[in-house]
Amino acid sequence: MARDITITTRELTPFEQLVLGLLCEGKSNAAIARETSHTEKVVENTISRSAKAFNISSDGDTNIRVLLALAFRTHYGDVAFDRLGIPCVHSSVGPDGQHLCNKDFH
Repeated sequence: MARDITITTRELTPFEQLVLGLLCEGKSNAAIARETSHTEKVVENTISRSAKAFNISSDGDTNIRVLLALAFRTHYGDVAFDRLGIPCVHSSVGPDGQHLCNKDFH
């Protein structure tokens, strides 16, 4: 079943964006808590609230963290992914030396 992974209820707060950016980097709740100087419970609650903002709900077949990372990247771009330093497989160098993603041209 296809899922709509766009924000439908509200924009994310700056802290929610920070937490989801770290989630997109593959960080655990414990690592996110250490990095943001919050408790794991605060991180868990933030992830839960963020999932609700994207209308992502839990069931036995759904990994909320994966769908949340996809939704976050869809809505906010690939900034978190870019921080990992992984080059785009669709990338080429433009005339000005800038890297361009040619995903839509394949």
